[in-house]
Amino acid sequence: MWYQFLNIFFFVFHTVFTLFNITGWMFPATRKWNLITLLLTAFSWFILGIWYGWGYCFCTDWHWDVRERLGYHDAQNSYIHFLLVKLTGLDVNAQTVETLTLVVFLVSLVLSVWLNVRDYRKRRKDEVHR
Repeated sequence: MWYQFLNIFFFVFHTVFTLFNITGWMFPATRKWNLITLLLTAFSWFILGIWYGWGYCFCTDWHWDVRERLGYHDAQNSYIHFLLVKLTGLDVNAQTVETLTLVVFLVSLVLSVWLNVRDYRKRRKDEVHR
């Protein structure tokens, strides 16, 4: 029962986290949090990835452990690939999915950094002119 709850929790949490990484920069109220979540993702993929493998995600790792205890043996290495297969039934080439995931992540990160810096400069300029 507990593992079933965790399985659902990870589906929801990880999917929402991923969608927030992709879209959070669009809204001024969420830009700072979006930058934080993107940096956490980068830390997991690129820093922890040094020891655990390129693109390592601790959330995916924990979810896979839960699913294994439930008797699932998912063939996908990537959470995005896993979601595509589970939600759409499409089994797109895994390397293509990983490449697109990286491109979308990098575009989101650049936009988030740029907009956060722009907003910060605007706030500072407005404070000086008061």
